[in-house]
Amino acid sequence: MLKFYHAPWSRSSSVLWLLEELQAPYDLELVDMHAEGGVPESYRAIQPSKKVPAIVQDGHIVTERAAITLYLADMFPEAGLAPAIDDPARAAYLRSLVYHDAVFDPVVCGRVHGLAYESRDYPFGTFDDMVAFLERQLSEKPYAAGDRFTAADVQLGTGIGYTMNIMNALPERPVFKEYVARIEQRPAYRKAQQIDMELASRIPFFSGENAPGNV
Repeated sequence: MLKFYHAPWSRSSSVLWLLEELQAPYDLELVDMHAEGGVPESYRAIQPSKKVPAIVQDGHIVTERAAITLYLADMFPEAGLAPAIDDPARAAYLRSLVYHDAVFDPVVCGRVHGLAYESRDYPFGTFDDMVAFLERQLSEKPYAAGDRFTAADVQLGTGIGYTMNIMNALPERPVFKEYVARIEQRPAYRKAQQIDMELASRIPFFSGENAPGNV
């Protein structure tokens, strides 16, 4: 059985959504990122920074969202969420997955925390370049890898939706709003949201102003 280490309302929520899209059987291990004293040191054996997500299958550990997405989507090909190696869409699929983790996430974090830098200072480039690229990409095609929904949209869609609608860090461009609205209609997305809501209710941190409906 595949074991999935997850914290509700975190970056691992996108992997929860992916597992529901794939209809993959999994055993969920709840990780309380807000626990008093922090996440147990023993968890470093799974994830060296004590972060989520992580998966373990047959003793093999996979961390990092892009790697997990590639691993799972290829493992469950019947779901049709990973373009085949000889599919022309495979290039855009791989690029979008890695771009989200290697560029999108770092530049958004830099913007939120007021990091000032030149493009040549860091490998991930600038926030404005990222916004322009994604706006152009999603204006040309409805999904991350082209004309159909793939596992790359789970990651990119989660990132755009959260940073635009919750963090208010990404500008509300029409193409971003249309993209998010399109993918959030998927039944697996809605089911994952319901699961996260229930899981968050078990964690003391998510009470009062931090309750699921308020985050």
